[in-house]
Amino acid sequence: MFNTQLPLLLVVLVGSLGFLTWSADRFIDAAATAAGRLGVSSLLIGIFVIGIGTSLPEMMVSALAAYEGSPGIALGNALGSNIANIGLILGITALIAPILLPQRILEREYRLLLLVTAGVALLMVNQHFSRLDGVVLLTGMVGVLIWLFIEAKRGHADMVQDAQLENPATAEQPMRILLFWLVGGLTVLLISSQGLVWSASGLARLIGVSELVIGLSIVAIGTSLPELAAGIASVRRGHNDLAIGNIIGSCIFNLLGVLGIAALVQPFSFSGVSLIRDYGIMVVFLLAILVLGRRFGQRGQLGRADAAILLGGYVIYQALLFLVGE
Repeated sequence: MFNTQLPLLLVVLVGSLGFLTWSADRFIDAAATAAGRLGVSSLLIGIFVIGIGTSLPEMMVSALAAYEGSPGIALGNALGSNIANIGLILGITALIAPILLPQRILEREYRLLLLVTAGVALLMVNQHFSRLDGVVLLTGMVGVLIWLFIEAKRGHADMVQDAQLENPATAEQPMRILLFWLVGGLTVLLISSQGLVWSASGLARLIGVSELVIGLSIVAIGTSLPELAAGIASVRRGHNDLAIGNIIGSCIFNLLGVLGIAALVQPFSFSGVSLIRDYGIMVVFLLAILVLGRRFGQRGQLGRADAAILLGGYVIYQALLFLVGE
């Protein structure tokens, strides 16, 4: 049984991750270009495409996982993606080039992230996400989007830049081709999400670890690949502050949007381990951004030494997950 199931599960898992990332990129690029052609302002495109776009895989996977009765994957994907965003993705990005921590981001987006983190923790105290909780979380996400729009209108939306809103590969394509990529990208996104949930839950049963661990590790890393691509692209283009801005924005939408959609689709319960261990680790990584960025009087920057600490902490966390197995 082991020899026949494991290769199939691994093939489906890897294939689903690949198609998930590819289809999300295609869908986002086509959506941004089509919206621009239809006269939608670059401001709105930037807020919704950059703000929600990189969290689209997490939203889809967690919603399907909750619907199919795999709450461990749904919750683990949301929390694990935030841990991966900071420990793995921000670590790798800062290893390539030091990342600036502008005071304006720390005073606005970072404080908002801490506020959202505290609010979601309060909802998790009873170890259950109800549909009402889902409505509260999604209402919070709408509120964040409205706030981003207002800030952008005031000229302070640093994460919104026209240069990132249009992909050269889709810029010259006719509308019928863009429509094809919209429909096709969304279809592949749904199918690959289904394959990822199926293979991840099957792998968890096969190797004897919980779905929560698989969600916190393999699934979280896979669905965070768009954030990794965005971070690397930002530092290569010299927009280092965008790297931290996109990570913080993604973490906010993971907590509000991913958990909110999952709870709305299917209410689910979870163990205290998720609240104490995994949510606690996520908070530690969130605070590490500020602590490491200002160590030894160094203000406003994550250097390569900080990146090594983040990556080391992430590797240790992943190892402990599989050692504990739950």
